Amino acid sequence: MKRLWFMPVLAALVCLPVVAQEATPEATPHDPGRLILATTTSTQDSGLLDYLLPVFEDEYGVAVDVIAVGTGQALELGRNGDADVLLVHARAREDEFVEQGFGTARYDVMYNDFIIVGPESDPAGIGGIMDAVAAFQQIAASESTFVSRGDDSGTHTKELAIWKQAGNTPEGDWYISAGQGMGEVLNMANELQAYTLADRATFVSMQDKLALSIMVEGDPLLFNPYGVIPVNPDVHPQVNADLAQQFVDWLVSLPAQELIASYEVNGQKLFVPDSDAWKAAQAETTPEATPEATPVS
Repeated sequence: MKRLWFMPVLAALVCLPVVAQEATPEATPHDPGRLILATTTSTQDSGLLDYLLPVFEDEYGVAVDVIAVGTGQALELGRNGDADVLLVHARAREDEFVEQGFGTARYDVMYNDFIIVGPESDPAGIGGIMDAVAAFQQIAASESTFVSRGDDSGTHTKELAIWKQAGNTPEGDWYISAGQGMGEVLNMANELQAYTLADRATFVSMQDKLALSIMVEGDPLLFNPYGVIPVNPDVHPQVNADLAQQFVDWLVSLPAQELIASYEVNGQKLFVPDSDAWKAAQAETTPEATPEATPVS
C-alpha cells in the first residue's frame, strides 16, 4: 500500500505558467495493477487502512495507492478522474457526486460518530451536554478557542452544518481555521487547549497523546456514515473501473465487514459495519421479537 501526497504536487502545478493548447490531450490510463483510492484523513489516521488494505492487496495481487485528503478534495479527485474509487463521509455531497454522473453508485460501508472534544478545564461549560448545537452556541458565546478543520472535509462540512443550526457565523480570534487533516487539528487543539469537532476513530487512536477529553457525544446530529463510490468510466475512461468495482464488492462483503467490526484501538471498536451484506447477516442471527417480548408503548 503506497501513500501519495497529492496536494503539494497539485500546488506546484498550479504555480506553473499557463500555456495555451490547441487540444486537450487524452488522460493517461491508470496502471491496471494499481488502484488509486482517494479517501479521508480519518480512515488513514485511525489506522483502519493499514489494517484492511493489505488483505485486499494480497487477495487480488494488486497494489493500492492511497490519497488521504478531506472529503471535498477526494470528491474533486474523482471529478477530475485522478482516482479510481472514493471512500468518504459527507452523505449529501456523495449523493450529489453520483447524481451528477461522476460516480456509478454509492454503497454503505460503515459508520461511527463525531464528538466534540476539549480541554478538561472546559471554559465553555459544555461537558456532558448531549446537544451539539447548544454546545456550539456556548463555545461561541464564551469565545472559547475552537480549531476548525477548515479544509472542506466531511468533518468540516458537519461542523459548518452545526454552526448554521446554532445560528452562528464563527469569526474572531477565538475561531481558528487550520486547513489541516484531523490528526493535525487534534494536535493543534491539544497545544492550544481548544475545542474541536473530531471523528471518534481518529481521536481514540490519538487519545493517549492528547490532554483533551470528550465533551459532547450521543447527539443523533453527530452520526457519521462512510460510503464507497467507484468513479464513472463513462466520464473518465482512463480509470481502472473493473478493479474499482472489485474493491467495492470486497469492501462491502461479509469478510471485509467482519474485519471492520474487529478493528480496535485501545480496546475500543472504531467503526460499525453497515453494508447490505452485513445487515443481512445480522438479521439472520438476530431472532425476531415475539408478540410477548414486544414492549408496549
